[in-house]
Amino acid sequence: MEEGSKFHTVRGYQLLEHNKKLLTSAMEDYLEMIYRNVMVDGYMRINTLAELLNVAAPSATKAVQKLNKLGLIEYKKYGIIFLTDNGKELGEFLLHRHTIIEDFLDNLGVKEDILAETELIEHNISSTTLDKFDKFNKFLRDNPDIKEKYEKFSLN
Repeated sequence: MEEGSKFHTVRGYQLLEHNKKLLTSAMEDYLEMIYRNVMVDGYMRINTLAELLNVAAPSATKAVQKLNKLGLIEYKKYGIIFLTDNGKELGEFLLHRHTIIEDFLDNLGVKEDILAETELIEHNISSTTLDKFDKFNKFLRDNPDIKEKYEKFSLN
């Protein structure tokens, strides 16, 4: 997430906690992907969602219907999906969480299957640990000499 963003981690976790019993890891993945696409195109289509997540269209439709019932998205005729305000806020949080973890793994030097590793971690990380990952990432951005030393060290 870019510097100066208006995102608030605490609010994201409040929304996530509120929906915790309702949102599965898969539903979080659907919402995150919808958010990614809506931020670019302004909307998402069911067929595009299914394609991006490598699932069948009926599976995507079921997930979208559940997200709609939770008030996170609006599902229109012809498979067009829009985010509600809560959906945007939670989607932003989910993408931010994903980015923090992916950046952390990249800083560690994880190159192979970084997306798979991120996906495995993101649904099971505590807010405290996520905050520590974020601070560590920022520390390395502010101290490139230390990152360079670590990179040299990790080659051995």
